[in-house]
Amino acid sequence: MGSIPQLSIVKGPTRRLQINTLHDIFENIATGQYENNTALIFEVDGEIRQHSFAELNSFANKLARTIQSFICSKNLPRNKDGDYIVAVNMHPSDHLVMVLLAIWKAGAAYMPLDPAFPGPRIEHIVKEANPVLIIFDEDSDFYGDTPKLSFNELVHQCKSQAKGNLLENERLQHLKLDLAIVLYTSGSTGIPKGVRLPHKVILNRLQWQFKRFPYSNTENVCVFKTALTFVDSVSEIWGPLLRGRSILVVPKVITKDPENLIALLEKYKVERLILVPTLLKSLLMYLKLKGEKSTLRNLKTWICSGEILTVSLAEEFYRWFSDKDHQLCNFYGSTEIMGDVTYFVVPGLQELKHMDKIPIGIPVDNTIVYLLDNEFRPVKSGDIGELFVSGSNLAAGYVNGRDPEKFLKNQLTIDLTYARLYRTGDFARLEKGVLFYEGRTDSQVKIRGHRVDMMEVEKAVSSIDGVEKAIVLCYKPGDIDQALLAFVKSNNLQNERGIENAIKEKLTSYMVPQVILIEKVPLLVNGKIDRQTLLKYYENTNNNDDSKPEVEIDYEGVPPHQMEAAKVLFETVGYVLNRSARFAISIKANFFEIGGNSLNSIYTISRLNEHGYQIKISDFLSAVDFGEVLLRMTSDTKMNNQIDSFSSELLQPSHKNIVSDMIAASFYEKADLEQWIKSDVSLSDYYELIDKLWEPLLEKKLSFIIKTKSGEIIGTALNFDVRDEPEVELQSKLTVVFEFLEAIEGPVRDSQLSPEKGENLHSFMMATHSSLTPKENVAVMQFIEGEVLNLAERRHFKGVFTTNTNPLTQQLGYIYNYQVLSDIQVNQYVASDNTKPFALAPDDQRAIVSWKSIV
Repeated sequence: MGSIPQLSIVKGPTRRLQINTLHDIFENIATGQYENNTALIFEVDGEIRQHSFAELNSFANKLARTIQSFICSKNLPRNKDGDYIVAVNMHPSDHLVMVLLAIWKAGAAYMPLDPAFPGPRIEHIVKEANPVLIIFDEDSDFYGDTPKLSFNELVHQCKSQAKGNLLENERLQHLKLDLAIVLYTSGSTGIPKGVRLPHKVILNRLQWQFKRFPYSNTENVCVFKTALTFVDSVSEIWGPLLRGRSILVVPKVITKDPENLIALLEKYKVERLILVPTLLKSLLMYLKLKGEKSTLRNLKTWICSGEILTVSLAEEFYRWFSDKDHQLCNFYGSTEIMGDVTYFVVPGLQELKHMDKIPIGIPVDNTIVYLLDNEFRPVKSGDIGELFVSGSNLAAGYVNGRDPEKFLKNQLTIDLTYARLYRTGDFARLEKGVLFYEGRTDSQVKIRGHRVDMMEVEKAVSSIDGVEKAIVLCYKPGDIDQALLAFVKSNNLQNERGIENAIKEKLTSYMVPQVILIEKVPLLVNGKIDRQTLLKYYENTNNNDDSKPEVEIDYEGVPPHQMEAAKVLFETVGYVLNRSARFAISIKANFFEIGGNSLNSIYTISRLNEHGYQIKISDFLSAVDFGEVLLRMTSDTKMNNQIDSFSSELLQPSHKNIVSDMIAASFYEKADLEQWIKSDVSLSDYYELIDKLWEPLLEKKLSFIIKTKSGEIIGTALNFDVRDEPEVELQSKLTVVFEFLEAIEGPVRDSQLSPEKGENLHSFMMATHSSLTPKENVAVMQFIEGEVLNLAERRHFKGVFTTNTNPLTQQLGYIYNYQVLSDIQVNQYVASDNTKPFALAPDDQRAIVSWKSIV
């Protein structure tokens, strides 16, 4: 007599859910024993802003009343789903968290946008979700006619409001349910869709976390570092706050730099971290590179989600961290099931030896996971089936009821708690009561933890002028060298880079594929596209052996004394980037532009270190090109080693031609802002600028040139008194640049600098001679920076004011301990004509307004 086969149905523990809204729970925390504890921490421009629970609660109440009053006074209606949604487009900060809490207190739900989203994506989300209000840091034409308030306007309007908690009858009311958040994800139809998350769904996920992974007595500070548009941000923000812990808001620029991120985690003794496996890999590489075994010993719980966690990476983790003091977890889920619906605590090295795959584990509280066949019948244990989820972690559906086939009636139970099923689109198998992930049923993949539907990407690529056919595929999904690829057949002469730039206008950065032009689309005998042939083409075209890269390497311009280092650098980069290398590796190439990212930058530095070349991660990340990398890694390079060879001299009439030539050549060829409007700028524009400034420059006697011992002029610095600058009217496109500089400098200058003449020196423009090598250029720039400070001290200025748009001068600013007064993302600037002239600039291109006190 045979045994009855076990079916692939696994149920999480049943626990009573204490139904309440999240903001009501927060209010109990903020007015109880934790009211004087720190709730929010945010470090910006050298300042640390902290807010207690009581302060956060009171200020959020004032904001909430303003939001509620704004909506009611204008009689603004709910959307088609009967929801009051407030869209939020703000950078990560303490202010952002205040606004989110205020939206809940007002009775609405928040819907994150991202300042880095392309305009058309914002436009689609706003039109479909129909938020009642948009709160923003930066305005946008893509908000359409939706009512909007800047954060500063919101704060200004809330000053007269009461700070007490709102009563229930003061709050807005959704028509059907207590909606908390709407999160937009990549849509299977090629169009992003909004997931509706009620308070009780979030609460079920958090209450499971509090019981299974409780905060320790020493766990005082937790981090909020995940993009607000990503579901993991929910537990990062509200998990700690609803348990009386502080959250440290981490700026996006820090999350991209392992060195600075680790320093922050160490400073605040953070004990848990949510991260994608690629970031875990990056951090482990950095730790090995530094060789400091004591670093991050406080970080006890590491939670991986969003991508496949491999056995090899888990082994790497436990070879560095003891499994007695640290735990590595693998969480599985998606936005529609509140981010995490199954979990697995990875065992130590001994157990990992017997595993070939890391499980996704067992369900969280009040959930059931079913593995079903094509006819929605449970498969036998050990067989692969499609993964369906039921229970208290399920979202309320999509905005406007889209894709109803994803949320089904559960015919396998009569328990109303489990009446609905969510179809994940994932395959899995159940083995000995534990779930294992077995891939996707559709075109969705995870890219750096973000769900990306390749149909959405394919649709965007296909819509570009000149694209005849586009096929989007993922190479090695889940692996460290995973790549999102767009094979494009084009009917014009547009190159890969041009198409990629056009895609950036339509898709957010993590969705932009590497474009590969093909002459024809390979087909199978049945007429369908031969995807495997395309992937083989990519692999074979870009294939490298383990020792020497086949990517193009160009040593032209490398100084003879740096050639040995250049060979190591270029071949290492070629090996690391492998199939991702898009262009030739040369002294003028930029690591990130040719295919690098933060993860493989750490890998590159690790390999350089193995070859005996030491270079700081921050130096590598900030280097404009490989010439600067060579400068930093060459052992005999000292930034001060040529300073004694230079001297300065105040500007004289005879210097006009050489100064004009240096300014024109430096800014036309290398300027970080002008490159995005270069088609509208000419060399003559810079000569016009210097011509109009020349007499004031001579008259003020604050500018100088740099000479070698032989008398050759190799650099210049043009300076003014902040309160005594000439008015110059330009006829060229350079006015766009100066309008931008005025827009970011003006508010700082007017609010933070002395109004008196003779107190602040404006370091206006610097340039070096085009004949200098990268090494010589850095030495001259450092000398100029020192001379500007010397000049300010001799003339009894109180400090030096400057704006740096170049990574090299920004780095020198850090060396000389300039205080950052404002840090601006260049591509978000909106000019007076309501355009974004630098929109094509990458997200990490910054303009930094700084000041240094002269003691």
